[in-house]
Amino acid sequence: MRISRTAAVCVVANAAALAVLAAYFFFVPGVLVVRDVRDPALSRDAVPRAAWRLFHFLTPRYERWAGTRIASGRAADRPVTDISGTEWPVFGSMFYLWSVESLQAAWEKDPSVAPVEPRAYARGAVEAAKDLIIDPASAGWVRTYWGDDYLSREDVFYRMLVIGALTTHHRLTGETRHLAMLRGQVESLAAELDASPTGQLDDYPGQCYTTDVVAAIAMIRRADAVLGTDHSAFVARERRGFEGKCLDTLGLVPFQSDSRTGETVDAGRGSSNSYLCVFAPELWPDKGKTWYDIYGRNFWQGRWGAAGFREFAQRGRGGDWYLDVDSGPVVAGFGVSACAFGVGASRANGRFDHARPLAQEMVAASWPLPGGTLLLPRMLSNATDAPLVGEAAILFVLTRRPTVQASVEAAAGTPGVVYALAAGYFAAAAVLVFWAAVRVRGLRRLRTGPPPAMGVQFVLWLVLGLGGAWTAASGSTLAGLVMLLVALLLPVDRRRVQKKGA
Repeated sequence: MRISRTAAVCVVANAAALAVLAAYFFFVPGVLVVRDVRDPALSRDAVPRAAWRLFHFLTPRYERWAGTRIASGRAADRPVTDISGTEWPVFGSMFYLWSVESLQAAWEKDPSVAPVEPRAYARGAVEAAKDLIIDPASAGWVRTYWGDDYLSREDVFYRMLVIGALTTHHRLTGETRHLAMLRGQVESLAAELDASPTGQLDDYPGQCYTTDVVAAIAMIRRADAVLGTDHSAFVARERRGFEGKCLDTLGLVPFQSDSRTGETVDAGRGSSNSYLCVFAPELWPDKGKTWYDIYGRNFWQGRWGAAGFREFAQRGRGGDWYLDVDSGPVVAGFGVSACAFGVGASRANGRFDHARPLAQEMVAASWPLPGGTLLLPRMLSNATDAPLVGEAAILFVLTRRPTVQASVEAAAGTPGVVYALAAGYFAAAAVLVFWAAVRVRGLRRLRTGPPPAMGVQFVLWLVLGLGGAWTAASGSTLAGLVMLLVALLLPVDRRRVQKKGA
């Protein structure tokens, strides 16, 4: 008997789709990983090529997303308990702005690193990111906490973002229309911190996340270059908030403090220490070095062929397997946030012995697709409210440059998990290609007759295939892929299944 035409179309098209999927999701990502983990820029004061590629693809997407979010007004009604829906959109926008600023500095040092000046290429995205941060709707959750005067008292985290965004925006564009707002925020927050009995203030009433205070002081100091002010004396006085009883038992800045007394509420964690160590060296180089050294001694581990920072200093506290919105997944003690921000912290502190393996692991695990998407960070982001925050954070950490002179050369070795991940991409591609070949060979078995209900199966195949492609292209990547994978299983030949079962 002749092979059913509709069955043959399904099988051949599925085989071709499998080959495309193998190339797109596994083979090309494997090639990109092998290329990027060997980049010498991971081991020295330079921007890695993975960061330049990410910037190229992320910029137009960030401009579209930020503009759409502002226009929707969706941020205004997010509940304060929805941290990823409130904090992540503005935080991700700040990561993006900081990244463009660093890339611009690298281009000014050597214009050959990029064909277009970063601030020119990203002008629209810079505007959109800045607008999102200062948009009153984006501050809906802090207004719930602090009321209509949310820009006038405490509220350290959000006001730090406003100061950082307006400072970076001016430095990249030269525009002056927001300088009055910037000056008002810098002077009022600096005065409020100066008047605090501990040098600390709350992010939210009764909640002082101490590393946010350090970032706020750094933003005030950076704003001096834009405003022509000098807060160096203020910065020197602020050391009091991070000394003596204001430190945890290891001598590190706590994850959370009582801003009224300075006492530790929750000891330092990997996610907070990594973020802190990005900014500390530019404020107090001696403290920055001390904190990073303590952090490295107590949180760095090698395990399961990987190297990186733990979320908790000691095994048992919080568990080696843990999850929350700040740390992300904790796997065998390794904190995803601790290791991701650890890339930026180690680069800022000139510790390329840590920076290189961490960056190699991050690049290998990020699952870079040919279209510029980093699949794993995208999946770990908030698909509705902050789909690009993971990629913006990776761009941020990869573009950190040493604040102090590099003190340690990068180790020569590459963590074993990097080789395993790279091999996994190619192995998965081979499996899909093999599956495609098996399906094509199986056409000969259809000479005994088409599968049952082939017409219905063909219609279902078309709906799932076309619907899955449209769904994935519309932004619902996971749902679209599930539909496509189901389509790839068609047509189902129940006769063969029953025979195998017999």
